[in-house]
Amino acid sequence: MHGGAADVMSPVALFLQADIVVKSVMIGLVLASIWTWAIIIGQWLKMRRIAQENERFERDFWKSEDIDRFFEARGREELPASKIFAAGIAEWRRSTAGRSIDKEGTRSRLSVAMHSAVAAEVDRLAHRLNILATVGSVAPFVGLFGTVWGIMRAFADIAGAQNTSLAVVAPGIAEALFATALGLFAAIPAVIAYNRFSYGINRMEARLSRFADGFHGTLSRELEVDG
Repeated sequence: MHGGAADVMSPVALFLQADIVVKSVMIGLVLASIWTWAIIIGQWLKMRRIAQENERFERDFWKSEDIDRFFEARGREELPASKIFAAGIAEWRRSTAGRSIDKEGTRSRLSVAMHSAVAAEVDRLAHRLNILATVGSVAPFVGLFGTVWGIMRAFADIAGAQNTSLAVVAPGIAEALFATALGLFAAIPAVIAYNRFSYGINRMEARLSRFADGFHGTLSRELEVDG
């Protein structure tokens, strides 16, 4: 008896018993959950790799004695720190190509170029986080819609059967609540991951800004030497 009730209340049975609207909601939420986890795993692996490679790049940069030689060797790597470094070198070469050098103008342009590169790299890192934010905010309401629809259907079945016993009410209510559970199942990891990744990207942005400021200081000293 208990085994039969458990079978009726199993997730698969609840899905099969639901009508087409609630089934569509459930399928959508399951797909959103799979998509969310794919983004979470991919983003985590990407940010971990980039953080390690950035740290290695910065360490090698500060150990190098020849900036031009380091640029030829490492300046075209697909790393945020490398992109910022390349932006600084490109602006430095443009600003110091003439006979007379506007030192303050060069410093200003270097700062703008490198901090623009920082912003571009941060945007590139964060471009998939909006999906997590959308799933985290929308999925509970989609699940709630499935719940409301399922409860309306359950009450319609009660009215049609003219029977208010628990055996009549329970399956429809369970189907409805299962939709809410799926909504939360999709939303909770998305919200947690969005917050954690946002924190990680903010930390990376701060580190890249410090690298840009340090490189800016190095080039500023070169201006004084050249002057």
